Parts: sequence; structure tokens; C-alpha cells
Amino acid sequence: MANNTKRAAMILLLLFTCAFLRAQKGVITITNKSAHAREEVVAFPWRTVLQHYPNLDTAFFKVINATSKKEYPVQLALNGTDSVQQLLVYVAVPAKSAINLQLVKGKRAPIAAKTYCRFVPERKDDFAWENDRIAFRVYGKALEQTPNEMAYGIDVWVKRNDSLVINKRYRRGNYHEDAGDGLDYYHVGLTLGAGGIAPFMADTIRYAGTFSSWKILDNGPLRSTFQLVYDEWKAGNKKLRMTKNVSIDAGSQFTRTEVNFVTNDNEVLPVVTGIIKRKEAGAMLLNEQEGLLAYWEAQHGNDGTTGVACIMQTLVAGMQVDKTHLLAHSVAAPQQPFVYYHGAAWDKGGRIASAKDWFAHVKTFRTNLQQPLVVSIQ
Repeated sequence: MANNTKRAAMILLLLFTCAFLRAQKGVITITNKSAHAREEVVAFPWRTVLQHYPNLDTAFFKVINATSKKEYPVQLALNGTDSVQQLLVYVAVPAKSAINLQLVKGKRAPIAAKTYCRFVPERKDDFAWENDRIAFRVYGKALEQTPNEMAYGIDVWVKRNDSLVINKRYRRGNYHEDAGDGLDYYHVGLTLGAGGIAPFMADTIRYAGTFSSWKILDNGPLRSTFQLVYDEWKAGNKKLRMTKNVSIDAGSQFTRTEVNFVTNDNEVLPVVTGIIKRKEAGAMLLNEQEGLLAYWEAQHGNDGTTGVACIMQTLVAGMQVDKTHLLAHSVAAPQQPFVYYHGAAWDKGGRIASAKDWFAHVKTFRTNLQQPLVVSIQ
């Protein structure tokens, strides 16, 4: 009798162990090796996900914490194709810690969009994008019909809260006054604005002008990505074409931009990435070795203060400040991606209130880029 009881106990243990191992299949571990907490969007290649979950129904699964069973916001990114390319998950991971996730069958809880982008033909062909922190826009061909309004670079729309504001501000019309959600008081003009890029030859910025066509590759809720194409233009003796792939993630002050230049001579191209400089005194951070170009403007009356920054992902040949810009000099190889990040913050946005705060945030963001969250699937 004792032997039968012992045998039954062993069978139960074996069954439990097998059930446990089956339950643990496809566990996704996200490790934060940083000394600070991280909250950001993590991307998983869809092929890798399907290797561990081959029978996954894209319309009927959710991502949960393997321990607490908490559900995480997700997005299936198409990257401009007709099929899923990435699984995006918005996670929070404490410092020097790890979390375990699992994909389980079930209807996903609805989530509010945290990113958005769109072409704005009703406002002279703007293209605008935003997340729950900040908003930006660039200018399209229709603006060239009003030369007195012409602008080249990137504009910043500051925000008081985490709601999406692009559509309601355009409907409102007067977005240069704060109606309770922030405003557009950032001046761009014939400059690079808040992180634009252009060829640099004979000590001159060779602006591309406005974009000529656009394509939305993904549009939220956690990441919005779009493409802008610029008509051919001449820079010195070179003929150039430029395409930009731009993306913004939930919870970030920064936009990622991937630029592809095509030249008629197929030679390397000197370029500058820059931030417009104001007449009033502001605080600056120029770090060539770490690729950091940051600016905390002087206060703009009752509107507040804007911080702007660029974080370079390629070698910086030098930095300078002239009467119009803070500039980072680099070299772009033709038909190869040139990637950098550019972003902004507002002292009335509730998160970053000073030059010290902004510069610290910029440095932390760069550190996070260099030390991404470690992802493994077992």
C-alpha cells in the first residue's frame, strides 16, 4: 500500500512538472541592467514569436505578466507591409530587475492610442506626429505657394497632458494660443528647426525644402511610423534625393529618424543636424564624443521654455554654434541609413522643468540606446 501511495505521488509530481514546463514554454524575459527604472516600447520580431507560438491567432491573444497575470499594451506593427513584422509591447521594468511575459489566448483589452501621425492637407500639406509627451510637424509643398510663411525644419508643439492633440488643434485653427492643452510657439523659419538634417558644403547648409510625398507605415497605438520623400535638389555640384523614415514611441520625448541620401556621384556626403538658436541666452550642451547636442532655450514670455536635443548614432566630426544654429557635423554614406534621434520638452509639461533636468534626460536616453533592455524567449 505504501509503495502504491509513493508511486501515485511520483506520478502526480511528474504530471505537475510536465504541466509546469508546458506553461513555461515561450516565456519572454525582459531584463533591465540599468541602474534606473525603464518604461518603454520593446519590439519582438514576429518570426521569433511564431517560432515559440506557432499556432498563435493574431486576433485572439494577449501579453501578460507570467507571475501577476497583468496584461500589457501591445501593437502588431506592419512596417508598411501587408503582414505583421513585429510585436510591440509597452513595459515597465525596475532597475537591475527582470520581468517575465507570456502570450496567452484571450481578447485583448482595448487601449487608448498613445501615438498618432497624419498628413494635413487642410493646413498647406503639413505632416504632423505626436505621442503622449510631445508633438512635431514638418512642411509640405503647398506651403511653397506662400513664401512669407516658408519653413524648412522641424516644428515643436508642446503639450500639458498625455492626450493626443493634433486633430483638435487643427480643427481649432488657432494653435498658437494655449487652450489648456499646450500650444505651438516654436519658431522654425528658414532653419533646421528642432533637429532637421541637410547636406553641408562650402560652409553652407543646402536645404532640401519641403517634402513631396508621404506614406504611413504604422499608426499607433504604441508606435507611429511614416515615410517622407523629397524631390531632387542640387547641393553644390551634387544632385541629391532624400527619403526619411520617422517613428515615435509612446512615453518618449524623442523621435527616431532614418535618412537615406541618393547622390549622382555616389560619394560620401557631409551633413549637419541642427537646432535653431535664439537671440536670447540659453543653456547648451555640446558633447562630440557622445554625440549629444542639446539646447534649453530662454523663456518665451508666458509661453514657457522649450528644450530641444539631437542624439547622433554615427561618428560626429565636430560641433559648432553659429548665429543661427547649434550644429553637429557628420558624414552620410549614400544609400545607407543615417540614424539619429531628435526630441523636445516643455517646462510646463509636468516632467522636465529646467536645463539641468533636460540635459540629464538626454544623457539617460542616450545611455538607454546604448544599453537596450535585454530580451530572451525560452
